[in-house]
Amino acid sequence: MLSHALLARTPLAVIVIAQLFGTSLWFSVNGVGLALQEAVGLSESDLGLLTIAVQAGFITGTLLIATTGLADRVRASHLFAMSAVLGALINAAFIGVAESVTLAAVARFLVGLCLAGIYPLGMKLVVSWTPTHAGSALGWLVGMLTLGIASPHLLRGLTLQLPWQWPLLLASALALLAALMIFKLGVGPHLPARANGGRPWAGLAAFKEKNFRAAALGYFGHCWELYALWALVPFLVARELERLGAAPGLQPWLSFAVIALGLPGCVWAGWWSRRIGSARVAFIALAVSGTLCLIYPLLGDLSPWLLLALLALWGVSVIADSAQFSALASASAPPERLGAALAMMNAIGFGLTIPSIVLGTALWASQGPWVIWWLLPGPVLGLIAMRGLHLRTHLRTTQP
Repeated sequence: MLSHALLARTPLAVIVIAQLFGTSLWFSVNGVGLALQEAVGLSESDLGLLTIAVQAGFITGTLLIATTGLADRVRASHLFAMSAVLGALINAAFIGVAESVTLAAVARFLVGLCLAGIYPLGMKLVVSWTPTHAGSALGWLVGMLTLGIASPHLLRGLTLQLPWQWPLLLASALALLAALMIFKLGVGPHLPARANGGRPWAGLAAFKEKNFRAAALGYFGHCWELYALWALVPFLVARELERLGAAPGLQPWLSFAVIALGLPGCVWAGWWSRRIGSARVAFIALAVSGTLCLIYPLLGDLSPWLLLALLALWGVSVIADSAQFSALASASAPPERLGAALAMMNAIGFGLTIPSIVLGTALWASQGPWVIWWLLPGPVLGLIAMRGLHLRTHLRTTQP
């Protein structure tokens, strides 16, 4: 039996594992995308629409909990658990409506709405239990988010001979387990008292802080690139497997590997942040992923093995900066409005994922790998926004 005393011995491990299980709902449909194309007749654009629906639901949910104050007035563990249970049920219900693109999109929107109670609240729970070394702790959390998003591809690989419904049901079962773990764990002792009332849009007040603004703008550029790349990974992997003449059954395994490599990337970035600071780590990781975004299409006719290797490196770097942006924002936001500020930052950042996903999935058929250049403005503008914070941090750490 799970007990609070047992779970509280290793709260960070409990939270990050629950984050892994809960966020398996995020790309659960993408993991069976090729099977859905065959079984239901969905197109690449339809799959893009379902991905966008999740993002739109997440944005709506984060705005809702930020503007109503739910992020700071409701016990974080209760909101996380309730969201995970509802998300699991709606994700399973998708199976019954998959043949209708409209109803399927509504179901995915509702899953995204529930994810807004999992991801931002997971960050708040980490801060409540481990307030020191936030960059390192959040690195584990975002790493598990990455593994959770990759897990549908793994689940599909494990159930390749079974109907496409199985990975969705397994993802729902994992989300239910996540709800139980967090409900039993509860909230840590290192948060201020819950806010009573407050003005709508109070989370926007954090943008008055120069460092919060720089971190948030860098995060927005990161978001433009990240989720569009993750949505394109199955197509990019399938392209290289076709050029190699390899079995299509390898596609879910390699897609999982590319995205899941973000876990060691996040952990490494968190470890490094304790030595050189979160701002410098975020700047370097964003520069690496931006460079790959620039050169990948230029190398598209070279060896498929080289392209797969570059995808692997991209999988490591593209998410490594995410936790560091959150750590920088957490350190600069008003403590009594931490949940609202993080939720607001998430809402704006994920709003920017929608046009990039639309461009990537809609133009893939006509542009192939060159569609990646539509993602390039994100890291470029993010680096420009982060330059001042990066330099200020560098000067502080090098002064005698």
